[in-house]
Amino acid sequence: MTGCAGRKCIGWDGDFGFDVCRKKWCGVGPRYIEGVGAKTECHVSLLQSIKSNLQIIASYFPTLVCLDGLKLLVESLFGVTFSTVPFAPGESWHPDVIKFSLHHPQEGDLGYLYLDLYSRPGKYPGCAHFAVRGGCRLSNTEYQLPVVALVCNFANSHGSSISLLNHFDVETLFHEFGHALHSLLSRTDYQHFSGTRVLHDFAETPSNLFEYYAWDYRFLQKFAKHYSTGEVIPKELVDNMNRARNMFSAIELQRQIFYSAVDLTLFGEQPDAPMDTIALVADLKRKYTNWNHVEGTHWYTRFSHLINYGAGYYSYLYAKCFAATIWEKVCDEDPLSLSTGSAIRSKLLQHGGAKDPSHLLRDLVDHSILRSLDGGVVPDTRSLCKAMGL
Repeated sequence: MTGCAGRKCIGWDGDFGFDVCRKKWCGVGPRYIEGVGAKTECHVSLLQSIKSNLQIIASYFPTLVCLDGLKLLVESLFGVTFSTVPFAPGESWHPDVIKFSLHHPQEGDLGYLYLDLYSRPGKYPGCAHFAVRGGCRLSNTEYQLPVVALVCNFANSHGSSISLLNHFDVETLFHEFGHALHSLLSRTDYQHFSGTRVLHDFAETPSNLFEYYAWDYRFLQKFAKHYSTGEVIPKELVDNMNRARNMFSAIELQRQIFYSAVDLTLFGEQPDAPMDTIALVADLKRKYTNWNHVEGTHWYTRFSHLINYGAGYYSYLYAKCFAATIWEKVCDEDPLSLSTGSAIRSKLLQHGGAKDPSHLLRDLVDHSILRSLDGGVVPDTRSLCKAMGL
């Protein structure tokens, strides 16, 4: 769907949006893209800026090499190994699935991970982490080990072709792996508090933290190698990736704040009179963004988070703030050391939902990571703004 009226355009279609951007950056044609088109403009401009490098970048991230990166990460941080283990009869649901054991040399097996990475007809779309079984204490001497599944939809190898991941998929893989580690490394007495079963506005913190490793050259150089030559990914290429990452970051931040404000307002105090949703959304857009509402559009009717994440969308921004602060204050100086991993495991991951997140965060960083406001707490935004180049 596309529409144009004078100098205002609604860019829903990718090809249309790309053409608009091409004309805009050449100094001719429409000068302003409204509403959802603002997102389209940013995305197609970002893709335009790096499209020549996308295939080059992917050539350093074969899927199996990325799995080596995950293994390297947990070994460096936590002193544990990921090893493939056989399935029990009837345990696997598809030949593509691999089962791993997370093993510590002193503590023994810590949990099990199913990896189901490749796309196929009828499969769950997207990428997600699923807790198959929560960990819990069965007795003073026995602990029920957690079992999780990491499900993705990457392209599989066919014939002579090799499965390569674009960097967006690499980041997603590390994000979901962060959720998996939260489940695998938690040690709670009750399974209802195991792993990711935490307060809503904290659940995405570990996953956002582990995304940083997908962008850090100090880590990438240890496993990201060209699928045919074996060349280590060049630092200049990673630097360019990080610069492209922050294109339009301020607009994206405005958009996330706007979405959060819509969500919180719709689930807030009930008005005395019937609510005019169109006017409400238009007012919030003017307040929190630099683009105006487009008459006749109702994007919020397709905003699925209002159904399954009601009054919780803000937690994505909270998690990004927490993760950015943890990365800067705890990880950045020595991101692959056992001491860094020990702090992450003992002060963040192992407690699951059995400890108040505000206590976890303050124990891991310090009291500056949160401040009290109106009976609640809000995160320190400085590290996130720094990470976004703002």
